[in-house]
Amino acid sequence: MPVTRNEIVTQPEAWAQALDEAAAHASTWRKHLTEVARVVFTGCGSTYYLSLAAAALFQSLTGREARGVPGSELALYPETVLTREPTALIAVSRSGATSETLRAVEVFRAAARGPVLAITTRANAPLVAQADDALVLTQGQERSVVQTRSFAAMYLAAVALSVHLADWREGLTAMARLPELGRRIIERAEPWAAAQAHPEQITQVFFLGSGSYYGLAAELSLKMKEMSLTPSEPFHTLEFRHGPMSLVTPQTMLVGLVDERHARYTRALLDEMQRLGARVLRIAEDDAEFPLHAGVPDLVRGVLYLPPLQLLAYEWAVAKGLDPDQPRHLQAVVRLSF
Repeated sequence: MPVTRNEIVTQPEAWAQALDEAAAHASTWRKHLTEVARVVFTGCGSTYYLSLAAAALFQSLTGREARGVPGSELALYPETVLTREPTALIAVSRSGATSETLRAVEVFRAAARGPVLAITTRANAPLVAQADDALVLTQGQERSVVQTRSFAAMYLAAVALSVHLADWREGLTAMARLPELGRRIIERAEPWAAAQAHPEQITQVFFLGSGSYYGLAAELSLKMKEMSLTPSEPFHTLEFRHGPMSLVTPQTMLVGLVDERHARYTRALLDEMQRLGARVLRIAEDDAEFPLHAGVPDLVRGVLYLPPLQLLAYEWAVAKGLDPDQPRHLQAVVRLSF
């Protein structure tokens, strides 16, 4: 089986480790975060989008200010990110060796704002050495260039830590079901994704999500770009009405990550775009082109949206005659000189 596909379909085993590691580190992270007023999540590329989703979820669950920023912005423009308030930095990197992320940690340390915490998949990574504590998800390691399994595992770890810090017992109980739910969803998603891959009919794809789902929409849009070289953009759901809808044609596909809290707005927008000629794919708990039927709360369900749409990007690439294991111009670790 091709490497990228294998990493997508086997990722629930990495989810299980992410939940275990989050539980093991929860008390340590709680101590580190006790004295800070705000939290900054940072990463590059996929892990920047993870930071957006994780920050939104952290603030929703804990009530503490949280923000997601690219590592390069913190490294080069710290004054636009840091305030005088005590702050914790949560740095996320698959390799733990991405240049901008490591530089961001150095800049943050020099500003002496608070602790540095890390989420990665490599125990011997430079990022681990720089952190006050690190979650190391070895089951999330990948041979592929494009992040899929690692993203989901690291995102789930961030979600689980937020749930622990919020002392949300219902959330913890629900999260224990996610690996098994993921396996069932992947089994259904494999034939579904192959059936949806019609790149000859579509010239542009938009991924829509709101709240913590926006970061996931941005990441899934990136998967479509990286694997299939298809023009793709993410938007906060209702922002699509404010200009981008002018791009809709019969060659447009909209992928909506529907959450239950404000589903009526998302569904109304997608229905409207469908009337304008767009092809629409909804992924939701139910009543969707791909229903999850998960039975877990919105705030912990996000990881379940990832495998079906990662597989969609994969199948889109295959249908175009591309090799997702060899994405154009990309490498697994980005290293720059600072």
